[in-house]
Amino acid sequence: MPHNDPSDIDQNPIRRIVIAGGGTAGWMVAAALSKTLGKVLEIKLIESDEISTVGVGEATIPTLVTFHRLLEINEQEFMAATQATFKLGISFENWRNLGEDYIHSFGLTGKDHWTAGFQHFWLKGRQRNLASDYGDYCLELKAAQESRFAHLPRGGMNYAFHMDAGLYAKFLRKFSEGFGVQRIEGKIVEVRTDAEQSHITSLKLDSGTEIEGDLFIDCTGFRGLLIGQTLGVEYEDWSQWLHCDSAVAVQTESVGDAVPYTRSIAREAGWQWRIPLQHRVGNGIVFGSRFVDDAQATQTLLDNIQGSLLTEPRVIRFRPGQRRKTWSGNCVAIGLASGFLEPIESTSIHLIQRGIVRLMQMFPATGISPSDIDEYNQQTSSEIEHIRDFIILHYHATFRQDTPFWRTCRDMDIPASLRHRIELFRETGRVFRVPNELFAENSWIQVMLGQGIMPQQHHPVADLMGDGELSRFLDGIRARVDKTVGQLPAHQAYVESYCSGMRPSQ
Repeated sequence: MPHNDPSDIDQNPIRRIVIAGGGTAGWMVAAALSKTLGKVLEIKLIESDEISTVGVGEATIPTLVTFHRLLEINEQEFMAATQATFKLGISFENWRNLGEDYIHSFGLTGKDHWTAGFQHFWLKGRQRNLASDYGDYCLELKAAQESRFAHLPRGGMNYAFHMDAGLYAKFLRKFSEGFGVQRIEGKIVEVRTDAEQSHITSLKLDSGTEIEGDLFIDCTGFRGLLIGQTLGVEYEDWSQWLHCDSAVAVQTESVGDAVPYTRSIAREAGWQWRIPLQHRVGNGIVFGSRFVDDAQATQTLLDNIQGSLLTEPRVIRFRPGQRRKTWSGNCVAIGLASGFLEPIESTSIHLIQRGIVRLMQMFPATGISPSDIDEYNQQTSSEIEHIRDFIILHYHATFRQDTPFWRTCRDMDIPASLRHRIELFRETGRVFRVPNELFAENSWIQVMLGQGIMPQQHHPVADLMGDGELSRFLDGIRARVDKTVGQLPAHQAYVESYCSGMRPSQ
């Protein structure tokens, strides 16, 4: 039946929302829905204290700042409640080669011309020995290197947060309950559907209670209890490109000042993260179980952390990929239930947020329309595929050949969409941004240059500048960056004065 047939549209108005699962995903959904539509919706969230959440999503990207503004969340209160620090980017160590590192920052680099990006002027400057490192022309990158931070007028500094994911869920729970969300303690023992098994009618809990709803949000994590186990939506596996399928996480005491960036340190079969919070440090190692076993990976992590352990190492398994549909019938999967990309670029919370914003924009108040579902699924799919390509880039564009893992990453076939971007940049120095894509041109440039892809040519507009003019242009940008960085306070001191939280209650 064609989708424009009005009889296709489910005419039942959506009034009762049931969120299955808490954690970061569940409570972000509850917060956004209750703040904006809480007056016209009945929102229930089911979670069990006995089911632990993955809860290691502690690094974020600048889109979370926007999310908090939309919900009118006070930044200082949020940071105090979640023991948060600021984040200006990610330091990639040993990725291009052993002993070499670079930073992918949240800022813009240099100044573009309408015909060509700044990288073309920088490439010309390199050719003539007039330019220093590409990162020297980026405020956020230089501030990260010097561990400085402050809020600047007119959004002059792009930033995100490092935060305690468990405390964030608690913070959002309190926020959501203030707007009428009802939390129900319990385990879901049965998901009931209509006769065609295409729509969910209710969730039965271990207490015997049955929760009915019009729209169900699946935030049950990797299990995908509603979208996968009940509605049978298949999972598309991307492990042919992303060879890591496991992680070990552990928390340690802070032994020094918190730096305003995430550290991503490449190891022999994956990489290690280090995320500094106000009260502790989050650590972990992401690895491919085909290349090292849990014991080896755990030992590598423990050999490379600072400070005494606050938790026992915990192994997490995952499968990189996405659901073939994230909205099916009257069920929308958000968070890990919808798909997972490893945390190398801190995109997990962003994808939760995008799923929520997209749902709000297409909210089926008067009934669920198949064309809305199709559009939602298409947008979700293309968005995560662009992020997937960006993550594959980090692994594939490497000079490392010291271990089987890195040789496999180097030699593997990559998606045609990514191959095109790499070849375009290598041959012409140009990058393009797909509409609504998360990572902007400067992110692609920073990572491609950082991973050792050097363009063979630059745009001819850069040739129109003589040495003196080009030198003044480049030096002026770098001087402005250095001057601003020099005026910024130390990150640790700024956090302490801005939002030092009470120590979390034990």
